[in-house]
Amino acid sequence: MANPSENLINLCRAAVEAHRVATAQPYTPEGWRPWMDAAETFQAAVTAEANQEPKQNRFKLEQAAKKAVLHPEDASDG
Repeated sequence: MANPSENLINLCRAAVEAHRVATAQPYTPEGWRPWMDAAETFQAAVTAEANQEPKQNRFKLEQAAKKAVLHPEDASDG
């Protein structure tokens, strides 16, 4: 299983929180911009971390970070 860094998990948390804030109000481009920016930052960090040595599967790394944030009770399961 992929092993995301604490930084990657924190960036994922920021994107999830920005999504929660954005979708709690009526849509406006300005209201959703923080979510889009946070998601873009998270995705770029996933790619960068996956390309570090030792290389990791990008998809599995992203999924592991999301699981750690969205389902922390399951994160220790394979």
